[in-house]
Amino acid sequence: MYDAEIISIGNELLIGKTVNTNATWIARKLTLLGFNVKRIVTVGDIIEDIVSALRESISRGAKVIIITGGLGPTFDDKTSEALAVALRKPWVINYEALQMVKEKYYKMGLELTPHRVKMAKMPEGSIPLPNPIGTAPGILIREKECLIISLPGVPKEMKAIFEEHVEPVLKNIGPHLCFSEKTITVKGIPESSLAPVLDLVMKNVSKVYIKSHPRGAEGEKPVIELHITSSGKNMEEVKYHIEKASDILLKLIREKFQKFQIE
Repeated sequence: MYDAEIISIGNELLIGKTVNTNATWIARKLTLLGFNVKRIVTVGDIIEDIVSALRESISRGAKVIIITGGLGPTFDDKTSEALAVALRKPWVINYEALQMVKEKYYKMGLELTPHRVKMAKMPEGSIPLPNPIGTAPGILIREKECLIISLPGVPKEMKAIFEEHVEPVLKNIGPHLCFSEKTITVKGIPESSLAPVLDLVMKNVSKVYIKSHPRGAEGEKPVIELHITSSGKNMEEVKYHIEKASDILLKLIREKFQKFQIE
């Protein structure tokens, strides 16, 4: 099983102040690496809520849990402490992380205050992940068969740590699957009319998944983006399934509908 879950942390996400682009980006990355993203959960900056979300994800048997947000120096940055509570481990200063934080602030000519030292506190046994852009290191820790990775909420910092330090690890532990996709835009056909066609295609080609994304009004000028995806151990086979599904889809659309446009 290669199930993954994403936990996004921050009150700003729950009140609609900030759009959760981190979760979308991470989900996309995990999918391309062959992981099956089962859940994306958002909780506020409350230790009890973070602990509950983490323990639930672990209990469901997720192989990978990616957490974003709450690693900074302020009073409401509680993720690393909550992670320690959830795993029943001491929340301690990681001296490798402390050195990372210290070097960042010394280069800026700033002293190492208690609030900045806080960013080096992690559950005992954690591996700190260098932050090439910001100051707060990421956290990597294992809980039995589950790999837990906690990253900053600032998108550019999260992406930099993920691509430099997380993605190589996930490639090693993942299913080593090939992934391919194709997008077809259909204009002039309502999504509700396309739905049974998509079901039929997926029954004929079981190794693809087709998701429809409405981009226009259902009854006026419907524009539907069809996203066809497939994964497998052989890229040639994966692309074959994508093209087979695409051919059947276009054939059925031409047979069933008169007025439409395909891009």
